[in-house]
Amino acid sequence: MGLRDRFRRKKEDEKGIKEQMTELQQLCGDDKETYEGLVNTMFLNPSKIDTKMEDAAENAKKSEKAKDFVKARTQYEVAGGLALYKGDVDKVVEYYSQCQRISPDKEYQILKNPEKAVAIAQEYYKNHPKA
Repeated sequence: MGLRDRFRRKKEDEKGIKEQMTELQQLCGDDKETYEGLVNTMFLNPSKIDTKMEDAAENAKKSEKAKDFVKARTQYEVAGGLALYKGDVDKVVEYYSQCQRISPDKEYQILKNPEKAVAIAQEYYKNHPKA
């Protein structure tokens, strides 16, 4: 096999490779906004998180009062991720709105259509039960 044949074969292989979609991408379909919102907020295995949603929210409030905004935002993100796992749309909106308020420079896509995002997350978590 000559150099030309190797080059030609490589080009054919590149054309034959199709992008593999993740299950989350399949569930979101063409809705890139919801996908981006979920990929940046979902936990791979929320059952391994030792903190309860309410405790994370309480820690966030305490950190905010102490002017530790990075820790506050992180704790609200944990609470929001756990709310997403539990399927609580109101809490998802509440916690990620707090994140947005604390860090206005960061956009939380999940707030654009939280009902749809929670429904897709629930479908995803249903297919991936607790470890």
